[in-house]
Amino acid sequence: MPQNEYVSGQRNRTGIMAKTAAKKGTSDWVAADLEQAIHEHRLPPGTKLGEDEIAEAYTTSRTTVRAALQALAHRRLVELKRNRGAFVAQPTVREAREVFEARAMLEPRTTRSATQRMTDDAFARLQAHIDAEHQALDDGDSGRALYLSGHFHIEIARIADQSTIEAFISELVSRSSLIIALYWHRRAALCESQAHHALMEAFRTRDADLAEDLMKSHLLDLVASLDLRNRTSIPASLKEALGR
Repeated sequence: MPQNEYVSGQRNRTGIMAKTAAKKGTSDWVAADLEQAIHEHRLPPGTKLGEDEIAEAYTTSRTTVRAALQALAHRRLVELKRNRGAFVAQPTVREAREVFEARAMLEPRTTRSATQRMTDDAFARLQAHIDAEHQALDDGDSGRALYLSGHFHIEIARIADQSTIEAFISELVSRSSLIIALYWHRRAALCESQAHHALMEAFRTRDADLAEDLMKSHLLDLVASLDLRNRTSIPASLKEALGR
């Protein structure tokens, strides 16, 4: 499957990448575009999301924007503060630890299940995903690479054919993106290519024990790449971040 076809397909299949599945100008479309900007770290934690500014950027109404922000608040990517407006969420250190503890409980076993259910087609989809991630890195687009790196984990859950757990992992990966934006202190948080390549080799050989162990180690490495001390981020220019 061509790389661009794969990535387009992912946008239609995953809540985080659903922009092309929504009608342009609708609240779903605005929410998906804002969500992508958050995951790509163009809108860092703490950024104020002014309704008027967003409405102008997307040439839409404040009502549409308000609905989009409510949807993102439901996904815990946005915080709605009374009399202050909407802001990109800033996970606390405690929340950060809880998210990665939850991932450590869910993802290794899910990776084992995915390995046991792995098909040639599923393996090819994962490989295309990694190729897209590497292309983003080669292009110097670290935000896009991070976005794709997180979806590698969601795709593994999808291959495991565990829809309930996939939904949990999808939300945890979304929140992890905020955590990484706020707390990372070395580039390893971008899911080092060696970790994903090692997982791919375990998938290729259908070695479920190895795949489970590799995912455990990978998640530990991700936590080690974070500086989990209380901090706040420097908000970006909203108009510049959205590229509008």
